[in-house]
Amino acid sequence: MPFTKRLIVALVLATATAAFAAPTGTAQQAAGSAQCANRETPPPPVDTSEQPAPGVKAPPALDVPEKPIGGDRLGECGLILPPNQAQPPSGITAASWMLADMDSGAVIAAYDPHGRQRPASVIKVLLAMVVAKELRGDVVVTASAEDTQQECTCVGLKDGGQYTVRQLLQGLLLTSGNDVAHTLARQLGGVPNALRKMNAMAKELGALDTRAQTPSGLDAPGTSTSAYDVALIFRGAMKYDEFAQAVKLPQAQFPGRNGGTIMLTNDNRLMANYEGAIGGKTGFTDDAQHTYVGAAERNGRRLVVVLLRGQQQPTHITNQAAKLLDYGFGMGPGGVGKLVDGAPQPKANVVPTQGNDTNSDVAAADPGDAGRPTPTAFGTVGLPITAIAGIGLLAAVFLYIRNKRAKAARARRQAAQAPQGV
Repeated sequence: MPFTKRLIVALVLATATAAFAAPTGTAQQAAGSAQCANRETPPPPVDTSEQPAPGVKAPPALDVPEKPIGGDRLGECGLILPPNQAQPPSGITAASWMLADMDSGAVIAAYDPHGRQRPASVIKVLLAMVVAKELRGDVVVTASAEDTQQECTCVGLKDGGQYTVRQLLQGLLLTSGNDVAHTLARQLGGVPNALRKMNAMAKELGALDTRAQTPSGLDAPGTSTSAYDVALIFRGAMKYDEFAQAVKLPQAQFPGRNGGTIMLTNDNRLMANYEGAIGGKTGFTDDAQHTYVGAAERNGRRLVVVLLRGQQQPTHITNQAAKLLDYGFGMGPGGVGKLVDGAPQPKANVVPTQGNDTNSDVAAADPGDAGRPTPTAFGTVGLPITAIAGIGLLAAVFLYIRNKRAKAARARRQAAQAPQGV
């Protein structure tokens, strides 16, 4: 076969293969969404709390990673158990839940672990983690009037009152103070900056289902998390001493609004009722329903349990957590996935150096794309259109070459028929 024809055939085959190969990126996300109702977004809100302000668009859904973070099985949206494992206890009302070993990272049982839900006040664990990382516990913070006007639950801050970061962390974690959350967010540079830091921390951990839109966990457009992410965040937060010490306190003294001190009591019932409990956080909003994350230690083994979009009837959410912890401690060390030790990193793009340019041989990939599908030469959508355009171009090239050959043949015939010179 002449070289030109071989080239055309190869180009046509390459274009067709690229166009009709197995779908990636957006197409796979759409397929996953059809199978799992909350693969991309939480359920619709039940009130108006997530309506954007006039003239403001709601943020788009977070990208769904091409592969489930933590292992393929964690992409399932039903019950996920190791082989030959007994069924979990009855009476668990959560739409998503997970059990994991905090030390090994093994996910030992789950139900729709990457299903996207709302966190409510369990997002305060992420805020507390950023605070523990960036602020010293003895730093003194002055509360503002705006802090005292937040939608409660509130500790009861006083405009102009002074508190240490350590005291504010205790108010945040023990009694879920929304006024305290706002105060700490201001100390981190203001609410927008605090949210940026919270979301950057989530992405760094590999919690790619999570987007904090308020520092307190009050519902807002675009809010999202998952049982897997909450476990990942809690595990990370427990590595900070300020957090670990505060979250396990049964009670703590706090400056009173009118002078003196008041006693804060931990609203995590497991601290008083479950042997080995080492900390946890509750949450509730109308849209999120009841949420919980907590951990306990038994015989040197530490487990974390997460429940999202649960109900208090017929069993209180913390009692459901206790039943799942008992179940988890009775299971072996095997698992169905893993809590990752950081966000998955995309492969770097190698760029050849030119001349004497020695800046870098590697262009670092944007860390914001961690866990997202790597774009192909044709993108992730519009492949059939690209194929048709490519085939049309190749057809035009083929016709051009054929016409050129025909003209050359006519010229040769005309030259042969012309009278010979003398």
